[in-house]
Amino acid sequence: MTARRPYPSDLSDARWALIAPRLTAWRQARTDAGVSGRTPTHDLREIFNAILYVNRTGIAWRYLPHDFPPHATVYGYFAAWSKEGIFTELNYQLTGLVRDHHGRTIQPAASIMDSQTVKTSTNVPLSTQGIDAGKKIVGRKRGIITDTLGLLLAVIVTAASASDNTIGMDLLDRATTTYPTLAKTWVDAGFKNRVVEHGAALGVDVEIVTKDPQVKGFSVVKRRWVVERTIGWLMHHRRLVRDYETRPDNSASMITLAKRLTTETTPTWREPLQPQHTQNT
Repeated sequence: MTARRPYPSDLSDARWALIAPRLTAWRQARTDAGVSGRTPTHDLREIFNAILYVNRTGIAWRYLPHDFPPHATVYGYFAAWSKEGIFTELNYQLTGLVRDHHGRTIQPAASIMDSQTVKTSTNVPLSTQGIDAGKKIVGRKRGIITDTLGLLLAVIVTAASASDNTIGMDLLDRATTTYPTLAKTWVDAGFKNRVVEHGAALGVDVEIVTKDPQVKGFSVVKRRWVVERTIGWLMHHRRLVRDYETRPDNSASMITLAKRLTTETTPTWREPLQPQHTQNT
Protein backbone atom coordinates (compact mmCIF):
# COMPACT_ATOMS: atom_id res chain seq x y z
CA MET A 1 0.00 0.00 0.00
CA THR A 2 1.34 3.42 -0.93
CA ALA A 3 1.62 6.44 1.33
CA ARG A 4 0.11 8.85 -1.18
CA ARG A 5 -2.71 11.19 -0.26
CA PRO A 6 -6.13 9.85 -1.26
CA TYR A 7 -8.12 11.10 -4.23
CA PRO A 8 -11.92 11.50 -4.03
CA SER A 9 -12.32 8.75 -6.63
CA ASP A 10 -10.41 6.16 -4.57
CA LEU A 11 -12.13 2.97 -3.48
CA SER A 12 -13.04 2.74 0.19
CA ASP A 13 -12.04 -0.35 2.15
CA ALA A 14 -15.57 -1.75 1.97
CA ARG A 15 -15.82 -1.25 -1.79
CA TRP A 16 -12.44 -2.81 -2.37
CA ALA A 17 -13.36 -5.80 -0.20
CA LEU A 18 -16.29 -6.53 -2.52
CA ILE A 19 -14.28 -6.68 -5.74
CA ALA A 20 -10.80 -7.72 -4.55
CA PRO A 21 -11.41 -11.51 -4.59
CA ARG A 22 -12.49 -11.52 -8.24
CA LEU A 23 -9.63 -9.31 -9.45
CA THR A 24 -7.06 -11.20 -7.39
CA ALA A 25 -8.27 -14.54 -8.74
CA TRP A 26 -8.20 -13.17 -12.29
CA ARG A 27 -4.58 -12.03 -11.99
CA GLN A 28 -3.49 -15.23 -10.27
CA ALA A 29 -4.99 -17.32 -13.07
CA ARG A 30 -3.11 -15.29 -15.69
CA THR A 31 0.12 -15.52 -13.69
CA ASP A 32 -0.21 -19.29 -13.33
CA ALA A 33 -0.86 -19.58 -17.06
CA GLY A 34 2.16 -17.43 -17.86
CA VAL A 35 0.05 -14.92 -19.79
CA SER A 36 1.90 -11.82 -18.59
CA GLY A 37 5.35 -13.38 -18.92
CA ARG A 38 6.46 -12.00 -15.56
CA THR A 39 5.30 -11.73 -11.96
CA PRO A 40 3.01 -8.69 -11.43
CA THR A 41 4.39 -6.08 -9.06
CA HIS A 42 1.78 -3.31 -9.04
CA ASP A 43 -1.00 -3.19 -6.44
CA LEU A 44 -4.37 -4.15 -7.93
CA ARG A 45 -6.21 -1.66 -5.78
CA GLU A 46 -4.03 1.17 -7.04
CA ILE A 47 -4.59 0.06 -10.62
CA PHE A 48 -8.34 0.11 -10.11
CA ASN A 49 -8.11 3.48 -8.35
CA ALA A 50 -6.19 4.85 -11.34
CA ILE A 51 -8.91 3.65 -13.74
CA LEU A 52 -11.56 5.32 -11.58
CA TYR A 53 -9.48 8.50 -11.54
CA VAL A 54 -9.46 8.61 -15.35
CA ASN A 55 -13.17 7.86 -15.45
CA ARG A 56 -14.06 10.63 -13.01
CA THR A 57 -11.67 13.36 -14.15
CA GLY A 58 -11.65 12.70 -17.91
CA ILE A 59 -7.88 12.97 -18.32
CA ALA A 60 -5.89 11.08 -20.97
CA TRP A 61 -4.23 7.88 -19.75
CA ARG A 62 -0.71 9.24 -20.08
CA TYR A 63 -1.63 12.19 -17.82
CA LEU A 64 -2.20 9.95 -14.82
CA PRO A 65 -0.50 11.38 -11.70
CA HIS A 66 2.87 9.79 -11.02
CA ASP A 67 1.80 8.36 -7.68
CA PHE A 68 -0.31 5.81 -9.60
CA PRO A 69 1.22 2.83 -11.44
CA PRO A 70 2.51 3.60 -14.99
CA HIS A 71 -0.25 4.63 -17.37
CA ALA A 72 0.59 1.83 -19.83
CA THR A 73 0.15 -0.73 -17.07
CA VAL A 74 -3.13 0.79 -15.93
CA TYR A 75 -4.53 0.89 -19.45
CA GLY A 76 -3.37 -2.67 -20.07
CA TYR A 77 -5.40 -3.90 -17.11
CA PHE A 78 -8.39 -1.79 -18.12
CA ALA A 79 -8.35 -3.17 -21.67
CA ALA A 80 -7.99 -6.75 -20.45
CA TRP A 81 -10.78 -6.44 -17.89
CA SER A 82 -12.99 -4.81 -20.49
CA LYS A 83 -12.33 -7.49 -23.11
CA GLU A 84 -12.88 -10.36 -20.69
CA GLY A 85 -16.09 -8.93 -19.23
CA ILE A 86 -14.75 -8.42 -15.71
CA PHE A 87 -16.44 -5.02 -15.32
CA THR A 88 -19.76 -6.46 -16.47
CA GLU A 89 -19.40 -9.35 -14.05
CA LEU A 90 -18.63 -7.05 -11.13
CA ASN A 91 -21.57 -4.82 -12.03
CA TYR A 92 -23.89 -7.84 -11.96
CA GLN A 93 -22.66 -8.92 -8.53
CA LEU A 94 -22.81 -5.42 -7.01
CA THR A 95 -26.25 -4.71 -8.49
CA GLY A 96 -27.56 -7.82 -6.79
CA LEU A 97 -26.10 -6.71 -3.45
CA VAL A 98 -27.69 -3.26 -3.71
CA ARG A 99 -31.07 -4.70 -4.69
CA ASP A 100 -30.95 -7.08 -1.75
CA HIS A 101 -30.06 -4.19 0.57
CA HIS A 102 -33.16 -2.34 -0.62
CA GLY A 103 -35.37 -5.36 0.02
CA ARG A 104 -35.70 -6.27 -3.66
CA THR A 105 -35.20 -9.63 -5.31
CA ILE A 106 -31.72 -9.99 -6.76
CA GLN A 107 -33.17 -10.64 -10.21
CA PRO A 108 -35.32 -7.66 -11.35
CA ALA A 109 -38.68 -8.08 -13.05
CA ALA A 110 -39.05 -4.52 -14.38
CA SER A 111 -36.72 -2.16 -16.23
CA ILE A 112 -36.49 1.14 -18.10
CA MET A 113 -34.61 1.71 -21.36
CA ASP A 114 -33.22 4.81 -23.06
CA SER A 115 -30.43 6.01 -25.34
CA GLN A 116 -28.08 9.00 -25.39
CA THR A 117 -26.04 10.45 -28.24
CA VAL A 118 -22.65 12.02 -27.48
CA LYS A 119 -19.92 13.57 -29.58
CA THR A 120 -16.67 11.72 -30.10
CA SER A 121 -13.05 12.85 -29.89
CA THR A 122 -10.69 13.05 -32.84
CA ASN A 123 -9.03 9.71 -32.05
CA VAL A 124 -12.22 7.67 -32.45
CA PRO A 125 -12.20 5.61 -35.70
CA LEU A 126 -14.69 6.80 -38.30
CA SER A 127 -15.94 3.24 -38.68
CA THR A 128 -17.38 3.34 -35.14
CA GLN A 129 -19.00 6.77 -35.50
CA GLY A 130 -22.13 7.96 -37.24
CA ILE A 131 -24.58 10.84 -37.53
CA ASP A 132 -27.66 11.05 -35.34
CA ALA A 133 -30.04 12.61 -37.87
CA GLY A 134 -32.48 13.73 -35.21
CA LYS A 135 -29.96 15.47 -32.95
CA LYS A 136 -27.55 16.44 -35.74
CA ILE A 137 -24.62 15.02 -33.79
CA VAL A 138 -21.63 13.16 -35.16
CA GLY A 139 -20.58 10.57 -32.60
CA ARG A 140 -21.78 7.48 -30.81
CA LYS A 141 -25.00 6.42 -29.20
CA ARG A 142 -25.26 4.78 -25.78
CA GLY A 143 -28.14 2.50 -25.01
CA ILE A 144 -28.75 1.59 -21.38
CA ILE A 145 -31.35 -0.42 -19.52
CA THR A 146 -31.77 -0.04 -15.75
CA ASP A 147 -33.90 -1.55 -13.04
CA THR A 148 -36.48 0.55 -11.18
CA LEU A 149 -33.79 1.77 -8.77
CA GLY A 150 -31.75 3.12 -11.67
CA LEU A 151 -29.09 0.40 -11.44
CA LEU A 152 -27.42 -0.50 -14.72
CA LEU A 153 -28.48 -3.86 -16.15
CA ALA A 154 -26.99 -3.65 -19.64
CA VAL A 155 -25.23 -1.12 -21.86
CA ILE A 156 -24.48 -0.94 -25.59
CA VAL A 157 -22.36 1.62 -27.45
CA THR A 158 -22.87 1.99 -31.20
CA ALA A 159 -22.41 4.53 -33.97
CA ALA A 160 -24.83 7.44 -33.54
CA SER A 161 -26.49 6.45 -36.81
CA ALA A 162 -27.89 3.27 -35.23
CA SER A 163 -31.64 3.37 -34.71
CA ASP A 164 -33.22 3.14 -31.28
CA ASN A 165 -35.03 0.04 -32.53
CA THR A 166 -31.76 -1.77 -33.22
CA ILE A 167 -30.31 -0.67 -29.89
CA GLY A 168 -33.48 -1.57 -28.03
CA MET A 169 -33.62 -5.09 -29.43
CA ASP A 170 -29.94 -5.69 -28.62
CA LEU A 171 -30.42 -4.35 -25.10
CA LEU A 172 -33.40 -6.63 -24.53
CA ASP A 173 -31.39 -9.62 -25.75
CA ARG A 174 -28.53 -8.85 -23.38
CA ALA A 175 -30.69 -7.95 -20.41
CA THR A 176 -32.94 -11.00 -20.63
CA THR A 177 -29.92 -13.27 -21.03
CA THR A 178 -28.44 -11.94 -17.79
CA TYR A 179 -31.77 -11.38 -16.03
CA PRO A 180 -34.28 -13.99 -17.31
CA THR A 181 -36.86 -12.72 -14.80
CA LEU A 182 -37.40 -9.47 -16.73
CA ALA A 183 -41.05 -9.17 -17.71
CA LYS A 184 -41.59 -5.42 -18.16
CA THR A 185 -39.76 -2.43 -19.57
CA TRP A 186 -40.74 1.19 -20.16
CA VAL A 187 -39.35 3.15 -23.12
CA ASP A 188 -39.86 6.49 -24.85
CA ALA A 189 -41.46 7.08 -28.24
CA GLY A 190 -38.12 6.66 -30.02
CA PHE A 191 -38.53 2.91 -29.65
CA LYS A 192 -41.10 1.68 -32.17
CA ASN A 193 -43.19 -1.42 -32.78
CA ARG A 194 -40.17 -3.56 -33.66
CA VAL A 195 -38.90 -3.27 -30.09
CA VAL A 196 -42.38 -4.00 -28.71
CA GLU A 197 -42.68 -7.10 -30.89
CA HIS A 198 -39.17 -8.25 -30.07
CA GLY A 199 -39.87 -7.83 -26.37
CA ALA A 200 -43.07 -9.86 -26.68
CA ALA A 201 -41.11 -12.68 -28.32
CA LEU A 202 -38.75 -12.64 -25.30
CA GLY A 203 -41.62 -12.54 -22.82
CA VAL A 204 -41.11 -8.85 -21.96
CA ASP A 205 -43.97 -6.34 -22.07
CA VAL A 206 -42.54 -3.19 -23.65
CA GLU A 207 -44.62 -0.11 -22.82
CA ILE A 208 -44.04 3.16 -24.67
CA VAL A 209 -44.44 6.10 -22.29
CA THR A 210 -44.94 9.50 -23.88
CA LYS A 211 -44.86 12.96 -22.41
CA ASP A 212 -48.20 14.72 -21.89
CA PRO A 213 -48.51 17.04 -24.94
CA GLN A 214 -50.46 19.53 -22.83
CA VAL A 215 -47.45 20.12 -20.54
CA LYS A 216 -44.94 22.68 -21.78
CA GLY A 217 -41.29 22.59 -20.76
CA PHE A 218 -39.78 20.08 -18.38
CA SER A 219 -41.96 17.47 -16.71
CA VAL A 220 -41.30 14.21 -14.90
CA VAL A 221 -42.40 11.34 -17.13
CA LYS A 222 -43.78 8.22 -15.47
CA ARG A 223 -41.13 5.53 -15.01
CA ARG A 224 -38.79 7.03 -17.61
CA TRP A 225 -37.42 9.56 -15.12
CA VAL A 226 -35.45 6.74 -13.47
CA VAL A 227 -33.28 5.97 -16.49
CA GLU A 228 -32.96 9.68 -17.30
CA ARG A 229 -31.66 10.25 -13.77
CA THR A 230 -29.10 7.48 -14.31
CA ILE A 231 -27.91 9.18 -17.50
CA GLY A 232 -27.60 12.38 -15.47
CA TRP A 233 -25.47 10.55 -12.90
CA LEU A 234 -23.23 9.24 -15.66
CA MET A 235 -22.54 12.75 -16.92
CA HIS A 236 -20.89 13.65 -13.61
CA HIS A 237 -17.97 11.61 -14.93
CA ARG A 238 -15.98 13.77 -17.30
CA ARG A 239 -14.70 10.80 -19.30
CA LEU A 240 -18.32 10.24 -20.38
CA VAL A 241 -19.19 13.80 -21.42
CA ARG A 242 -17.56 12.98 -24.76
CA ASP A 243 -16.62 9.54 -26.08
CA TYR A 244 -12.83 9.28 -26.08
CA GLU A 245 -12.50 5.51 -26.41
CA THR A 246 -11.10 3.96 -29.58
CA ARG A 247 -13.12 0.79 -29.02
CA PRO A 248 -16.88 0.85 -28.34
CA ASP A 249 -16.54 -1.99 -25.80
CA ASN A 250 -14.07 0.12 -23.80
CA SER A 251 -16.58 2.96 -23.93
CA ALA A 252 -19.25 0.62 -22.54
CA SER A 253 -16.85 -0.35 -19.75
CA MET A 254 -16.34 3.29 -18.80
CA ILE A 255 -20.12 3.63 -18.46
CA THR A 256 -20.27 0.51 -16.32
CA LEU A 257 -17.44 1.79 -14.12
CA ALA A 258 -19.28 5.05 -13.51
CA LYS A 259 -21.95 3.07 -11.64
CA ARG A 260 -20.01 2.16 -8.49
CA LEU A 261 -22.62 0.42 -6.38
CA THR A 262 -22.31 -0.25 -2.69
CA THR A 263 -24.25 0.44 0.47
CA GLU A 264 -21.25 0.70 2.79
CA THR A 265 -20.74 3.42 5.36
CA THR A 266 -17.04 2.72 5.90
CA PRO A 267 -14.59 5.63 5.74
CA THR A 268 -12.22 5.77 2.82
CA TRP A 269 -9.04 3.87 3.41
CA ARG A 270 -6.84 6.79 4.46
CA GLU A 271 -9.34 9.24 5.90
CA PRO A 272 -10.47 9.76 9.53
CA LEU A 273 -13.61 7.95 10.62
CA GLN A 274 -16.63 9.75 9.26
CA PRO A 275 -19.92 8.44 7.81
CA GLN A 276 -20.46 8.14 4.09
CA HIS A 277 -23.88 7.91 2.49
CA THR A 278 -24.98 5.34 -0.06
CA GLN A 279 -24.21 6.81 -3.46
CA ASN A 280 -24.42 5.78 -7.10
CA THR A 281 -21.44 7.58 -8.60
